[in-house]
Amino acid sequence: MTSPIYDVYKRVEVRPERGEGAYLYDEAGKRYLDFTSGIGVVALGHAHPHLVKALTDQAGKLWHSSNIFPIPPGERLAQRLVDATFADTVFFTNSGAEAVECAIKTARRFHFAEGNPHRYRIITMEGAFHGRTLATIAAAGKARMQPDASHNQPGSPELYGYGPPLDGFDLVPFDDLDAFAAAITDETAAIMVEPIQGEGGIRVLSPDTLRGLRDLCDQCGLLLILDEVQCGTGRTGTFFFHEQAEIEPDIVAVAKGIGGGFPLGACLSTAHAARGMTPGTHGSTYGGNFLAMAVGNAVMDIVLEDGFMENVREMGDYLAEQLRGLCARHPQVYTAQRGVGLIQGICCVPPNFELNAALRKAGLLTVNAAGNVLRLLPPLIIGKEHVDEAVALLDQVAANVSSVSS
Repeated sequence: MTSPIYDVYKRVEVRPERGEGAYLYDEAGKRYLDFTSGIGVVALGHAHPHLVKALTDQAGKLWHSSNIFPIPPGERLAQRLVDATFADTVFFTNSGAEAVECAIKTARRFHFAEGNPHRYRIITMEGAFHGRTLATIAAAGKARMQPDASHNQPGSPELYGYGPPLDGFDLVPFDDLDAFAAAITDETAAIMVEPIQGEGGIRVLSPDTLRGLRDLCDQCGLLLILDEVQCGTGRTGTFFFHEQAEIEPDIVAVAKGIGGGFPLGACLSTAHAARGMTPGTHGSTYGGNFLAMAVGNAVMDIVLEDGFMENVREMGDYLAEQLRGLCARHPQVYTAQRGVGLIQGICCVPPNFELNAALRKAGLLTVNAAGNVLRLLPPLIIGKEHVDEAVALLDQVAANVSSVSS
């Protein structure tokens, strides 16, 4: 039977029906240990009772009223985000791409309000993924079109066939401060990077690089935009990863985990950086709706609990240690561990899509990433027993691959 849905996803054979905590169950009742978390979205696990209650309670009262009216739970969530982070002000969206789009517009409007409308260009970094709108595709640059020749995998198709890429973005190599400095012109408005590239292969910017980008922006009158859509909301053991470099950005895009599975994103900004965002300059029909705000506040209830971040750090360290041991045991299959907290990657020798399929069959769900990397994004509520189960399945698949190749 031909599906009535756009054929734009390479779907796998698992047909999910329900979830519970770190586990996903398909229509046949098979249980999978879910180390995808909906690609970092289901941060508190499937069907978390506190989130379920918050959503159902709100659903019985009010779903939507439009942003022409105040949204009290949105005001509460915004204040909690401001209190927990660098930000002074928040714009709510429905997705990460929308949050990044708002960040781009905020930076450009800042310079417009400062009397410098010619400053609109944004320097971005190779290997990035910022979303699938025309602007966020352009921000990732043409480098994403290049195929992975070592494993005969096609390049990313999202720039194909949409006409000329949107102007205004200048791409530089990964983690190269000198290249950032050299790319700055009189038209530059901002620098925008992912502190940890998720789709790009779990590549982590060092604290020194993040501090260097902050200094560079300060010296040149630029805004620093961080895309923490995948690595934010506690996934690295701090609310935002940039906190570990002890810097404060001007603008941050966040989504995925902040909604715990409900569509929710946000653009956080200092008051200074957002000075150009005046009435009528931006908006969203559904952004900040009552349902999303109820779930977002419920996520904050859990993430801000005493001991929550400590558990993420502990489990992240334990997972990283176990993955390094896995690489030592199976160097012909796995070569290196990457990542921070519970955004982890493991570099592969065989094609990652083949290993991913074998792991899926064994009962572990993982996600492919660039550079022949397997991405591990477990829910933030896991314990050591979940890590041990995942590593045992990674061990099992590696042993099977080794026996076949020998």
